[in-house]
Amino acid sequence: MTISRSSTHRNPEAPANKQRPEYNGKEGSALTPAHVYLTGDTHGSFTRLYTFCQTQQTTRQDLLVILGDAGINYYGSLRDALQKKMLSALPVTIFCIHGNHEQRPTAAKGYVEQSFCGGTVLVQPEYPNLLFAVDGEVYDLMGKSCLAIGGAYSVDKEYRLAHGWGWWPDEQPDDTIKVKVESVLERRNWQVDVVLSHTCPLRYEPTEVFLPFIDQSTVDKSTEIWLGKIESRLHYQRWYCGHYHVTKQVDNLRLLFEDYLTLGE
Repeated sequence: MTISRSSTHRNPEAPANKQRPEYNGKEGSALTPAHVYLTGDTHGSFTRLYTFCQTQQTTRQDLLVILGDAGINYYGSLRDALQKKMLSALPVTIFCIHGNHEQRPTAAKGYVEQSFCGGTVLVQPEYPNLLFAVDGEVYDLMGKSCLAIGGAYSVDKEYRLAHGWGWWPDEQPDDTIKVKVESVLERRNWQVDVVLSHTCPLRYEPTEVFLPFIDQSTVDKSTEIWLGKIESRLHYQRWYCGHYHVTKQVDNLRLLFEDYLTLGE
């Protein structure tokens, strides 16, 4: 599971922003990923990431994409900070797509925008190797244009609210995000190499793993329907997503959970 080294170049579609500093994951040096790995939801449990880094002998020049529900901004308290401190010691750069079981970094304190591989990320300066993708941004990773689209609906919303667990009303992409994504794709003639999302287009939903006690008629599938419209127009090579806690390949779309892939697989 290895990607050959490749230089990256700035996405020509991304507007220049001289006021936005470059990513400085190690005291001022911009990151050109040596390898790009992908995995599914972690939900605040990171033991397997430690094992992965040891097995793959990763460094900060390697990028690990978590396809939503990383669980890094979940509690909104010191507990999150302790998680981040532990993760910041890992020999890898973590790149998070927004999930539905976590707070958006835009709502958390201390995040600033930085330029990263042709797009914009959100990062807290004290944890420089923990990056959060901005929905609708296109990143040049290993020479591949990668579009980030986070968010999904929580089928356990009512249970979470009843038990005082975390739930966030902005868990799904809103109209502003959708307009941005579609505008970006229009400018690119509806072509990207890779889509990195949390949930998947409606026709790819793994219905075989749906929870039997959830009435699917009550589930808001507006994000999946919208992604389906995107997918029907888009020219792409690979689409990666998490959310469903299953490993499955259908056509050029791959659902990931606790497995790992290298970008392009």
